[in-house]
Amino acid sequence: MLLLPLIGATYFMVSGGPYGLEDIIGQAGYARALLMLAIVPFIWSLPTALMVGELASAIPAEGGFYVWVHRALGPFWGFQEAWLSLAASVFDMAIYPTIFVLYLGRIAPTWTSGHRGTLWALAVVIACALWNLRGAKVVGESSVVLFCVLLAPFVVLVVVALWRWHGHGSGALLLPLKAPDLAGAVCVCLWNYMGWDNASTVAQEVDDPQRNYPRAMLGSAALVAGTYMLPVVAVGLAGLAASQFDSGANGGTGTWTDAGRILVGPVIALGVVVGGMINGVGMFNPLMMSYTRVPYAMAEDGLLPRIFSRINRFGVPWVSVLFCAAIWALALSFTFERLISIDLVLYGSSLLLEFVALAVLRYREPLLVRPFRVPGGKAGAIVVGVFPALLIVFALWAARNEHVLGLPALVFAALVGVAGALAYPLTRLRTDRGVR
Repeated sequence: MLLLPLIGATYFMVSGGPYGLEDIIGQAGYARALLMLAIVPFIWSLPTALMVGELASAIPAEGGFYVWVHRALGPFWGFQEAWLSLAASVFDMAIYPTIFVLYLGRIAPTWTSGHRGTLWALAVVIACALWNLRGAKVVGESSVVLFCVLLAPFVVLVVVALWRWHGHGSGALLLPLKAPDLAGAVCVCLWNYMGWDNASTVAQEVDDPQRNYPRAMLGSAALVAGTYMLPVVAVGLAGLAASQFDSGANGGTGTWTDAGRILVGPVIALGVVVGGMINGVGMFNPLMMSYTRVPYAMAEDGLLPRIFSRINRFGVPWVSVLFCAAIWALALSFTFERLISIDLVLYGSSLLLEFVALAVLRYREPLLVRPFRVPGGKAGAIVVGVFPALLIVFALWAARNEHVLGLPALVFAALVGVAGALAYPLTRLRTDRGVR
């Protein structure tokens, strides 16, 4: 995979376009939303991108973040890193086929009514599994094409919105929201900016990873921030009220369609709908590529049955792909809300382990060749994780009233962590007995 496909895949692993920003605008208003979208990249995305840039260029191994933590902290914490990441994926990956179905329903509501919606979501999972079996190069190159198609209607929307504004005041940008939910908006913003480490798991399938990973991380970070902020500024200046991005049963999902219809017309509204469907597929596809390399790397270390390390002629761990696809397909039948907080808690816990691995490797392996380094020496390797850690603590606080399967979200997250600790001895028992 070359640099441009890596940027395309990373973009979809993190963003997938402006879709998902609706709740931030609806919960915080334009001014606060733009402030969050401007600040969060510097205190959340940039530190993570720097960490990934150093570790991926120094240890470009298949399995990425799992391998880093395993090498720095040992097999127990490596297993917990994989456990937490895969647990978070169950919540995260169920979202994207649902987005596809929600936008498809705007074109043909009867197609997605009742059980038909679940069948369409299942079709997305199956199609992406078959897509992934062709290899990382195909997934990365297709991400570049999907990126261009997805953003095309937003380019038109931004241009027309700015033309309608044409310097006449601040539109709706500075109008306050009557009842903002800032904690919820911050969590949605963090969720929209997370996932930078996911591209690390396919390092052996990337050309010149020492050079391309740091460039892809920083380039993608700028691209994500730009494609987030420009549409928000444009529709705000054009006068579209923030209250129209209201959080209903499905959050604000679909509001960009209304914005396109109001500001431009039905053709662009249809383009936004198609883009929303592409968003669902475009994010699910590279994330599947990322997560399925983790069981492969664990099998190579003897922590999972050897069958998970089997690869096809394209170098794809096909058993891992099919296994993960089956797990995510089963999750589609659950009535999960869009539990961004629990997703953040589980993902955030694994991310903290990666920052710890960065600092530990700086001290334990000072001679490790690092084509890219987080600035500031050993102190910089520690300080870079401070703001992400504080934001994860905030996500824990924000999740205090959330519930998952009838349990408080934090209790559920704690049980997931305990389950990982209890599962590890079983993997060691298998390894000690030589069961592969």
